[in-house]
Amino acid sequence: QVQLVESGGGLVQAGGSRRLSCIASGSIFSINSMGWYRQAPGKQRELVATITSGGSTDYADSVKGRFTISRDNTKNTMYLQMNSLNSEDTAAYYCNALVTVTSRSTISAWGQGTQVTVSS
Repeated sequence: QVQLVESGGGLVQAGGSRRLSCIASGSIFSINSMGWYRQAPGKQRELVATITSGGSTDYADSVKGRFTISRDNTKNTMYLQMNSLNSEDTAAYYCNALVTVTSRSTISAWGQGTQVTVSS
């Protein structure tokens, strides 16, 4: 019903920046909250940042001041601007969206993930 596709991952040097995008498509009536999560090898998936439909944001302490989450509701797209990257940011990054579909039910959709690798 709903597909989320992330892009923008890759290899970046420590101290560098990267911008991730997540595009939602499918039987979408409205998108409520959205968020970025990440999972490093051998670790549990953790919340990175969230953004409501109204634009209110929240961040994990580890990324505050370095990462910025945003969204363009007209394009069903969410972004994550990542600055001052370090090796601890190396992970697969996943987008999540709470979506009301055209049948008016609400689902939690996940993307397939995009890998970010920070080299020191």
